[in-house]
Amino acid sequence: MADDGGSFQNPFEVTPPEGAEGWERLYPYYSLFSEDRREVEENQFWFWDSMHYPEPMYPFDMVMPEQTWVILNQNTTRYMVVPTARGIDHRVVNGYVYISPNTVTDQAEIARRAAEFGPRAGHYFSNWQTLYDQWVEKAKATREELESLSFPPLPDVEPLASVQAGQDQGAVFGLISSYNRLLENIAKIGHLHFEMLGLGYGAYVTFGDFCRTAFPDIRDQTIAQMVAGIDILMFRPDDELKKLATRAVELGVGGPIKQGGGAETVLAAVGALEGGPEWIAELDRSREPWFWFATGAGMTHEDPAWNDDLGFPLDLIGSYIEKLERGEQLERPLETVETERDRVTAEYRELLPTDQDRQAFDDLVALARMVYPFVENHNFYCEHQHHTRLWNKVREVGAVFAARGFFDDAEDIWYLHRFEVYQAMWDLMAGWATETPDRGAYWRREIAERKRIREALKQWSPPPALGIVPENLTEPFTVMLWGVSDDTVQRWLTAGDGTNLRELQGVAASPGVVEGPARVIFSPSQLDEVQAGEVLVCPITAPSWAPVFSKIAGAVSDIGGIMAHAAIVSREYGLPAVVGTGFGTKSIKTGQRVRVDGGRGIVTVLDD
Repeated sequence: MADDGGSFQNPFEVTPPEGAEGWERLYPYYSLFSEDRREVEENQFWFWDSMHYPEPMYPFDMVMPEQTWVILNQNTTRYMVVPTARGIDHRVVNGYVYISPNTVTDQAEIARRAAEFGPRAGHYFSNWQTLYDQWVEKAKATREELESLSFPPLPDVEPLASVQAGQDQGAVFGLISSYNRLLENIAKIGHLHFEMLGLGYGAYVTFGDFCRTAFPDIRDQTIAQMVAGIDILMFRPDDELKKLATRAVELGVGGPIKQGGGAETVLAAVGALEGGPEWIAELDRSREPWFWFATGAGMTHEDPAWNDDLGFPLDLIGSYIEKLERGEQLERPLETVETERDRVTAEYRELLPTDQDRQAFDDLVALARMVYPFVENHNFYCEHQHHTRLWNKVREVGAVFAARGFFDDAEDIWYLHRFEVYQAMWDLMAGWATETPDRGAYWRREIAERKRIREALKQWSPPPALGIVPENLTEPFTVMLWGVSDDTVQRWLTAGDGTNLRELQGVAASPGVVEGPARVIFSPSQLDEVQAGEVLVCPITAPSWAPVFSKIAGAVSDIGGIMAHAAIVSREYGLPAVVGTGFGTKSIKTGQRVRVDGGRGIVTVLDD
């Protein structure tokens, strides 16, 4: 992977897997490495964003990383003017998204930017609750605007009533107008996504820097413990499942739910029982809004919501019913986490030598706790409440094409970039308007070829990083969310292909030591394989995986930092966890006994 100079593979020397030649046609020119920018690009450090995009990108789904590329970066560079960061660059390599953090090291430039940053961040921190409440209302309004959009099929003729009313703007105007509004709506939620998120990470980073200066031996997860135990919206869907499990036991309808067999089978069997209609009514009440919850990260259309596939939450409810019948508790150990949080905070506070230091500590821990809920709650409003509905709206657009035979299937729309949809839409509308042959055959051939290429791209194993090893990594999202630090880069350099490692190092995400059999999974469809007492090993977890944390012994992930979801949930459940191991799913096999040391950030394979 690395050469003698300490670099990763040059991104310009990456070759496509067999059968994927010409893969570049799936993506816009600006997302590719190019000779025009070679001098800069091959001297940057790039890492694979497997947290959000673990598969080769569908062209339409590029709307998400491209939004991050522009909106996160403009928030960092032009809106807040973060002193040490210039945002995160994005490129596509063999269909996979690679990103590059851009840092500022010149002290004069940092000082200049800090003068801009201070009053901007200060305004947000001083008015956090008011601005956050406004943010929630804006997010809800954006979701409602999305839901108001409609994409009816093109009619054979415009209705007579429309003609008699003099409505000169017909179906084609409505189609393209609604599509414009759809893209605008995606941009709106993108701006909301990043409006306050960087400040949330920034407040935590500032608190962490203070602690590391005052207490040189303090561990990162100890710092994280001091802001744990705060109720956040991301746990509410899981709480709804627990309530439904409890009611199922009370009403005597748990049997069919435990038995499973798909949503239709389960609900029919429950509905036939005496207490079934009452339980189904409670299920329906929970579905809005709590089941608009993606089974994955929510950043691609492949992550359906619970509402799209009720079999997923029903399986989780079934596992909770089994726990209740065994006499086990379902609640998170919130009181225990809070008690430990307060104890740790008080002990470190007392170690500070002066009243001034203690006051600074108090202010920083209060700020970190105040902004912490947003760091997680923004996911609920953006990726879950909004994006799950968004993907279904895009499917409605695809259905307009499929209804005229322009596409073979509504799902074919994912193989067109959002800007290409305009071209195909114009082609469709021109053929409809003039009653002459359109170029649908061209698009069907192109989509078929793109399907073939994307399947070939799935055979490639993306390296964790490309390009030049950076001098230091200080960009807050890179360190806090992805867990990519200077130590991470060095581990990647020395790990070879990452297979058959007996010891893996990562981010010490949640304290404690545990041993148990490993359960390696790669998608939410495998969650029903996880058994009580196992150590979950996965590329990354999603918020909708929270129920599984009530039965596992510990967690290990390939990617993620101290504020990744797996780290946060593990701390809230009091489970040892190591995230950002890089190669956990490559080195560990299901059934192997492993030791997870969440205090030191080490995972050890104990047997063959």
